Amino acid sequence: MQPQANNKSRVELTIRGIIIGIIITIVFTAANVFFGLKVGLTFSTSIPAAVISMALLRKFRDSTIQENNIVQTMASAAGTLSSIIFVLPGMIMIGCWTGFPFWISFSVCALGGILGVMYSIPLRRALVTNSDLPYPEGVACAEVLKVSSTDVEGNKTGLLALIYGSIVSSVFAVIVATKVFASDVAHYFNVGNKGSVTGFDFNLSFALFAIGHLCGLAVGIAMLVGAIIGWGWGVPHFSLVEPVTSGIADLAQATWSHKVRFVGAGAIGIAALWTLGKLIKPVISGLTSAIVAARVRKSGQADTLPRTEQDIPIGIVGLITLVCCVPILYLLGYFSMTNGLGDHVAVLAIGGLAYVILMGFFVSTICGYMAGLIGSSNSPLSGVGILVVIGAALLLTIGVKPYVGPEAGKALVAFALFTTAVIFSVASIANNNLQDLKTGQLVDATPWKQQVVLIIGVIAGAAVIPPVLDLLNHAYGFAGVPGANPATALPAPQAGLISALAQGVIQNNIDWSLIGIGIAIGITLIIIDEVLKRTTLHMSIPPLAVGLGIYLPTQSTLMIVVGAVVGWYFNKRAQRSANPEATQQLGVLLASGLIVGESVVGVVIAAIVAFSGVAAPLALVGSDFETASIWIGGGVFALSIAFLYHWLSQHSKKH
Repeated sequence: MQPQANNKSRVELTIRGIIIGIIITIVFTAANVFFGLKVGLTFSTSIPAAVISMALLRKFRDSTIQENNIVQTMASAAGTLSSIIFVLPGMIMIGCWTGFPFWISFSVCALGGILGVMYSIPLRRALVTNSDLPYPEGVACAEVLKVSSTDVEGNKTGLLALIYGSIVSSVFAVIVATKVFASDVAHYFNVGNKGSVTGFDFNLSFALFAIGHLCGLAVGIAMLVGAIIGWGWGVPHFSLVEPVTSGIADLAQATWSHKVRFVGAGAIGIAALWTLGKLIKPVISGLTSAIVAARVRKSGQADTLPRTEQDIPIGIVGLITLVCCVPILYLLGYFSMTNGLGDHVAVLAIGGLAYVILMGFFVSTICGYMAGLIGSSNSPLSGVGILVVIGAALLLTIGVKPYVGPEAGKALVAFALFTTAVIFSVASIANNNLQDLKTGQLVDATPWKQQVVLIIGVIAGAAVIPPVLDLLNHAYGFAGVPGANPATALPAPQAGLISALAQGVIQNNIDWSLIGIGIAIGITLIIIDEVLKRTTLHMSIPPLAVGLGIYLPTQSTLMIVVGAVVGWYFNKRAQRSANPEATQQLGVLLASGLIVGESVVGVVIAAIVAFSGVAAPLALVGSDFETASIWIGGGVFALSIAFLYHWLSQHSKKH
């Protein structure tokens, strides 16, 4: 590979880009925090940020695709750092906090996020540069930047594919918000005559459909296998022992939430360990090449390095990591002292720091891999949080609990959650940064500049999360907290689950058999995948993707499967066209547009919900229209997909 000309001045890292990125980060973070607490989901902000950035920066003649990439990189922190809401509200749920102390909450988010950026730097070479992972959202974001950039000419059909996809998905999302179209097609039913239940939920989401197109058939089929294991076997089997307190749908959801998700967490855990083992060699290779690059810089030959190989120097990465460890050590010690565990502060602070460093790198690797597999917004961070909090609680049970009285139980649970919160911040940003670095690789960006602005984005997001959490806590409260109004309290489902897990481990009343079943399933899947790889040319069933299919709700997985099958069929037909590569690229652009439209509208609707305080402020019809909305919404969704791909096939012949 010939070195690129890196000395040429070009607009990339600018003050105006940083200012735009900070503003978008603050707004999107606030919206994401509320949205996540309300429905248990956060939305990716990379592509909406790229679209907004391009709209603003096009007014400047010297703006470039790389400058737009810088803005989306910074703002992407809002989509992932806000995932801290899956842990921190648990501190209030267990009665440790009554609010969110600004400096402590800010430090947890900021220090963990910066560590996530540092960890992702050596991982970039293993998981991005030298990897064939699809990175669906990273590729989609890059295509959005390319086709809308003033640097790209003669791409009218591609631009139309992007625009039409955006229009269709955004209009559909708006109508869904009015309740005229259903948001999903769900059905729950009894299985046999013994009272077991199951069901399915197809989310009418163009974004999920598009992610499936970008992921490919292997990942889609693996997620379908996981969904079949979870809902074809798990829910019917375990629903027989769940207490029947409500209807079929509630019983199915309760079974999945209380039983099957833990099976999925076990499968994800063992698949993650296997994946990490396979990644040890490329990670070491990445570290080695990073050290070589640092030596080239020191020798005064930095200009000979290709632009896309210029990370923050590995020596500075190590220094920043060490500097972050000092305040994390202090935070862990301070938290121990203020929660009645002062006699064990040294063990807790030093042991907690070691756990943060080691487990932080482990989850960074796994989350980065999962982001490359199915996209950062679909990566099951809460599943990683389950594994992390179980590990933290187990270590506390073994190393500290025997030496404290029973009154210290709540403090131990709180310490497990606090440590998990730091690691969660590490995981969320590493999960996001590798996606951004893939986008950067595709648009010829400079990695170190992306890494610097993501640190700025982390700090901006970390500053806004505590006050927004405090505001929502005082306005609504959290479900299950004494004194909270059940009618208005925010559900915060993941925080409730993770805090309940920490309590279960420390109080020794968790059902380990469920996680054990998941581990057994994961081992079986690993063996099957290895056999397929050795005996066939192209067949595989990624164990981690199957684990995701078990753990994630069918609302998140089934439409991805549909998109994967449709995308595979489209690409297969494209191989028979006059220009297969260009035709397949049009499919990528259409999928990117579908993600763009729904993502931007999702941000707007989340903001309207946050400011109005109403769950469905745009609703035009009531619950009596639900059946009609399912038929109308499902029909329009299917027809829209058929129309878009037909249009794409017709225009690809002229491309």
